[in-house]
Amino acid sequence: QVEVVEFGGGLVQAGGSLRLSCAASGRTDRTYAMGWFRQTPGKEREIVASISGSGISSYYGDSVKGRFTISRDNAKNTVYLQMNSLKLEDTAVYYCAADTVSVFVDYSGSSEYEYDYWGQGTQVTVSS
Repeated sequence: QVEVVEFGGGLVQAGGSLRLSCAASGRTDRTYAMGWFRQTPGKEREIVASISGSGISSYYGDSVKGRFTISRDNAKNTVYLQMNSLKLEDTAVYYCAADTVSVFVDYSGSSEYEYDYWGQGTQVTVSS
């Protein structure tokens, strides 16, 4: 059993920056891929970024490439999402998720169906 908790959402002006954190607890026998997804009302959940258990590999959604950076500190079981140059369309509920099924430490998935534990989500609102 893994518990995933997000921190750091809030209100920020367009062009600004925000950092989200995600703490995973409960299963410490190995590291596992983590992902950030986001969702707005009426739309499907989309991938923002993901990072492999080793931290070597990462994946970014097209809409955030060059603006967002995902990283992790395995000693703290924490994953970060640094969001820069925020746009109005980045407004969403951001979810952190853990993939405890995959055994490949250098792989991080881009589909929500690859993740089996999810946080409650944190609201990010970008204002003009």
